[in-house]
Amino acid sequence: MVTVSLLDRRVYGLADVDRLLALPSGTARRWIDGYDRGGVHYPPVIRVERTCDEEVTWGEFVETRLLAEFRARGASLHRLRPAVVRLREEFGRYPLAHAKPFLDIDGRELVRHVQREVGITGHEMLVVVRSGQAMMSAPVRSFVGDLRYVGDTDPEAHAVVPVQFGGLVRLDPLQQHGRPVVRAVPTEVVAEQFRAGESTEMISDLFDLTVAQVEQALRFELSLARIA
Repeated sequence: MVTVSLLDRRVYGLADVDRLLALPSGTARRWIDGYDRGGVHYPPVIRVERTCDEEVTWGEFVETRLLAEFRARGASLHRLRPAVVRLREEFGRYPLAHAKPFLDIDGRELVRHVQREVGITGHEMLVVVRSGQAMMSAPVRSFVGDLRYVGDTDPEAHAVVPVQFGGLVRLDPLQQHGRPVVRAVPTEVVAEQFRAGESTEMISDLFDLTVAQVEQALRFELSLARIA
């Protein structure tokens, strides 16, 4: 029996990715599937080539989550692309969604080698050297801190649990089809109740949540409205 990786599970549409990562409309499409502008074709960073597929796998979503970290720090994703291409050859289809390139010492050294090979420097670096050791760069540290990995020999990202929301909000492709939840309640449902005039205490009672869970769900939904 062939085991299908969770990373291959189709979870979102491209527009969903923009919303869940608070990206300007159309950003996920450009990063994941490439685009044309002024007669120039810009190949995708995430996919090997353009597919025009509107559905996004969990692996593609996780990798886009990392690209968002780099973009927030002023990195050029086109400069980062050659490193992603080479890492795909070394680690498989979703290199940025695996633990090995970042949490494994030998994996980080391989990433360091790839960076030198393709000329990645500055804001685009996945690993940096500290006291002679390859360490995760700031965007990668932030990214990895929000991930939960599963697997013994080759751990893969199976959930995103944003630290900034107290670890109470979770995105898991096996839970509510990947919709952000607090416990088992979608954060958008919590927000709908709040917009309808319910207090946090009433929502807490309605869904058997703690007030802290309700508040973090509302904070998460509010964060999605901030489009840079």
